[in-house]
Amino acid sequence: MASMRSSSPLLVLFLVLSVYSRQASGAGFLKVQNKFAGRNRTIADLGAHDSRRRGRILAAIDLPLGGLGLPTDTGLYYAQIGIGTPSKNYYVQVDTGSDILWVNCISCVRCPKKSDLGIQLTLYDPKGSQSGNLVSCKENFCSSANGGEIPGCLGNIPCQYSVMYGDGSSTAGYFVTDFLQYEQVTGHHQTKQANASVTFGCGAQQAGDLGSSSEALDGILGFGQSNSSMLSQLASAGKVSKVFSHCLDTINGGGIFAIGRVVQPKVKTTPLVPNQLHYNVNLKKIEVGGTFLRLPTDLFETGDRKGTIIDSGTTLSYLPDEAYTKLYDAVFANHQGLSFHTIQDFLCFQYPGSVDDGFPEVVFHFENSLLLNVYPHDYFFQNGDSIYCLGFQNGGVQSKDGKDMFLLGDLVLSNKLVLYDLENQVIGWTEYNCSSSIQIKDEKTGAIYAVDAHNISSAYRFELGLSIMLLLLMIMILCMVH
Repeated sequence: MASMRSSSPLLVLFLVLSVYSRQASGAGFLKVQNKFAGRNRTIADLGAHDSRRRGRILAAIDLPLGGLGLPTDTGLYYAQIGIGTPSKNYYVQVDTGSDILWVNCISCVRCPKKSDLGIQLTLYDPKGSQSGNLVSCKENFCSSANGGEIPGCLGNIPCQYSVMYGDGSSTAGYFVTDFLQYEQVTGHHQTKQANASVTFGCGAQQAGDLGSSSEALDGILGFGQSNSSMLSQLASAGKVSKVFSHCLDTINGGGIFAIGRVVQPKVKTTPLVPNQLHYNVNLKKIEVGGTFLRLPTDLFETGDRKGTIIDSGTTLSYLPDEAYTKLYDAVFANHQGLSFHTIQDFLCFQYPGSVDDGFPEVVFHFENSLLLNVYPHDYFFQNGDSIYCLGFQNGGVQSKDGKDMFLLGDLVLSNKLVLYDLENQVIGWTEYNCSSSIQIKDEKTGAIYAVDAHNISSAYRFELGLSIMLLLLMIMILCMVH
């Protein structure tokens, strides 16, 4: 869910998003960037981010990631994708909590003109692309995306879309079809450019934070399960399998985001709860410091706003009030003398030592005996010298409708390879070095290829430094000539 956007569908892609996709049996990649890379992050940034969001065998795609990878950055990743003919680059937030891909359109009424993230914003112009076409309200995609035929539809009327997010922000516009550029995996550490026709939203009007220029992007890339998602469209076209994975690196920055079947490392999985908007799984128990929390079993029942949502688009983790209170008591049981204070709704304290040495490990137990180990450095994040804040939040207090919920975001999913296998309706994870590489199977040829980690922000800083050096060299040459 992009920024805790409660109504956003789930989508998954590699985040440096020069969208790289592969045929169902191949592999591909997208470049991803943390939106706070190179900037001073504040605790307010974290809260604001989450409050806004609440036939043919397939190939593989490699999607490079970027960002500093610090705990305060986790979940704030965006990717660079190529759209159109000729292709232009767009920076979009990658969101497993929403479904459609949309970018700001040339006809946008209220779209940001610049961004404080150090990126150049681009408005998509359907008429400026040789391969761009408007989607009519009579087309099958339109009726499928809207749950049925459109009343009063005439053949020349564009198919409109409208999405409202949990933070009150919204986007509206019309659907277009155009080529999406991506990198298809062709060998060990090797890719080649490919493209596929994809239908996406051309954003004509943004409201709320989506119209702000402070952290503006060109749009949102949803990686949800619906048929309108980019992943589903590529799978239906035989370009990729409906399997993707991400590994967010908080140590060196960047990480791995790929579409394709992972064969190494091995990942243990748990079933997805069927017929859910998000990636819901069955949580059974919570263990803190070797002791299980005494919680009613019906607290973990699945259904409307129950079960546990796994969401790479949300930064923090949210627990129902009863679970949060008991987890809080267990985490701080041996630290009764700590002095707490609130910073932007976060519970913070001063602690001079190592949190890993002083606080207990939290373990979430899921169906099929799948464990999610969360260490103190995962659930605490630093806000200045020796100041730590708790990354677990009270879901009942934080949600606008007051309903309890379990939601695990990037703060606890980082430094783990997280696998989403929609073909078998399972999800899983394993602790992993996200600065290394994974092995993905090309289902068309049977070959297994290594896909590397990426850090777009590092590449950007290198290119920027190189450009500055070349500029200085040119100035020196001109001075010598004159």
